[in-house]
Amino acid sequence: MVVGGADGCRTGWVICRRDADGALDIRVVKTLAEACEGLALLAVDMPIGFVDVPRPARACEVEARRLLPGKASSVFPTPCRPALACTTHAEANALSRTMGVGLNQQTFHLFPKMREVDALMRGNRNLHSIVYEAHPELAFARMNGGKPVLSKKRKPEGFAERLKLLAKHGFKWKPVPLPGAARDDVLDALAVCRTAMLIADGGATRLGPARARDRYGLPMNIWF
Repeated sequence: MVVGGADGCRTGWVICRRDADGALDIRVVKTLAEACEGLALLAVDMPIGFVDVPRPARACEVEARRLLPGKASSVFPTPCRPALACTTHAEANALSRTMGVGLNQQTFHLFPKMREVDALMRGNRNLHSIVYEAHPELAFARMNGGKPVLSKKRKPEGFAERLKLLAKHGFKWKPVPLPGAARDDVLDALAVCRTAMLIADGGATRLGPARARDRYGLPMNIWF
């Protein structure tokens, strides 16, 4: 069985694949559809499933923030589906505010990736049993005995700390330049690849109700 973890990067997606022998294959692909090819299971660091109004927020996000004291801001607020259709931050923020919740620029910059995942999942129901939402900081916290890793991954000490945790849990990576992606993108892809492995083995934790679905039947759960 080959599983994978995917994280968005500036040129597409970093995909980390792990086979049954533990061998890793890390590359950059343009689309998430490419990342899915040949995989039994893929964990992706991007929201799956959108509520129609900002409040109440997805239950899985609320639970994720509670599990990451000191790191809760790493769980970006997922926009409501109407806001996701907006093409400018001003429009998306104004729409969200009419429903009681503002929308920051950082989240808006992820809209293209969110739309890509949404279109892919809505267009192929078979992927509902293959593609799972994950979060790297939850994955790192699990590797760290349940304690959030508070250091910043883009700083040398934060990068080294996460690299050490990955190696300890069977995901050794010698940092080398990967055209089109930053080093921390690779870290996150490796982290959620471990989540994919845990899901495949039946040992992962699910946040949010098992039956949580959006209007299109997409699951609204975060796994780690």
